[in-house]
Amino acid sequence: MTYSSNEFDAKEVVGNDRKHVWHHLSQHKPYEETDPMVIVKGEGMRVWDAKGNEYLDAVSGAVWTVNVGYGRTEIADAVRDQLVTLNYFAQTAGNVPAAQFAEKLIEKMPGMSRVYYSNSGSEANEKVFKMVRQIAEKNYGGKKHKVLFRERDYHGTTITALSATGQFERKNQYGPFTPGFVEVPHCCEYRAQEGADLENYGVWAADQIEKVILAEGPDTVGCLCLEPITAGGGVIEPPQGYWDRVQEICKKYNVLLHIDEVVCGLGRTGKWFGYQHYGIKPDMVTMAKGVASGYAAISCTVTTEAVFDLFKEPEDGRMDYFRDISTFGGCTAGPAAALVNMQIIEDENLLDNVVEQGEYLRGRLNQLMEKYDVIGDVRGKGLFAGFELVKDRVTKEPVDESVSVQIGAHCMANGVIVGRTNRSFKEFNNTMCLSPALIATRADIDKIVDALDNALADVAPNS
Repeated sequence: MTYSSNEFDAKEVVGNDRKHVWHHLSQHKPYEETDPMVIVKGEGMRVWDAKGNEYLDAVSGAVWTVNVGYGRTEIADAVRDQLVTLNYFAQTAGNVPAAQFAEKLIEKMPGMSRVYYSNSGSEANEKVFKMVRQIAEKNYGGKKHKVLFRERDYHGTTITALSATGQFERKNQYGPFTPGFVEVPHCCEYRAQEGADLENYGVWAADQIEKVILAEGPDTVGCLCLEPITAGGGVIEPPQGYWDRVQEICKKYNVLLHIDEVVCGLGRTGKWFGYQHYGIKPDMVTMAKGVASGYAAISCTVTTEAVFDLFKEPEDGRMDYFRDISTFGGCTAGPAAALVNMQIIEDENLLDNVVEQGEYLRGRLNQLMEKYDVIGDVRGKGLFAGFELVKDRVTKEPVDESVSVQIGAHCMANGVIVGRTNRSFKEFNNTMCLSPALIATRADIDKIVDALDNALADVAPNS
């Protein structure tokens, strides 16, 4: 299928983009010589640029977002209908789609009960950090305010969200950071720390969190913030035993457990939420991206009733309620889109599809690993996968970031968009990342992996 339109002049649009638009995560110097990519249409798993080129999108909108695929008229229609009825009113009052989606969402999250709306993953996480600080002020004289975060995890782009991010290059040049955020070691078994108990690495990695709590002082630590599966930090699933031990530690030291589901949430891993694979009982859960598959901006900070009750003061408690507002948390388009998005996942049995196609994807990636020594590790869950590139499988020395850049460019030139870790770490920008829409078919998986196969054959050939 090709794409053409009489609605715009492609040359003019690309020219205006180059002249006026500041792209995200992009080095703009090359645009002085080459055209920036302008995406003009999406349908299913595919997008088209202004020059008419077609691409299979293996990263759901570049940043793991378009979970149910492009061109869903039923979501667009629901948003349009809602906007002409009521487009906005601040969440100081309720609205119909927000109430309806909150009910439907909580049905998928046993143990959780309250939904706080905002408009981005960064903002959703900021709400948690503010809750933790206010709980500390109200109940612990301000002392139990520290937030622990994990090396390699990412929690957002604002200064405080970056303060809770364990990626050196992502944070570099943006300090000084918000005080009270403390890093704990990662849990990537492939990159196990020197001296680790490799026979029981999951428990060992969790025990390192306890060591940090004891070093900081348990009476100062209020929250532990973790991704259920590390996303942009290299697609890292915690090892067996990790989550059970993490929960024991949080309970022992009265530390709130915050799970960041901004990437994993809404079906990416084969369950509604990534944490549900591991028996985790969180105090707070945040989500964004796949909540409405990018059809409208929305994020949610979900809490237990116990957390909510800490802010439910009598009327004379002037400063004790959660004194926060998100302007665009009052937009009705987000929950209207989210309702239909969730219905599509249910009606089309997409969670089952994620499990089936995810197993097939990892099988094909393991075949690539058998073929190319440059692949040191394949990991992930559901339609959320990655493989790490190394110079040597014995030493595990990572390839230079330029190798993953070349592989990505090769795939792009052949009509497939893949992801990679980039400008995140000093040396571990060496993981190729895949997160195709939940609607992916076996044929889609084959095209994605075949493109990677061809790229590896050209960029990093070996026996």
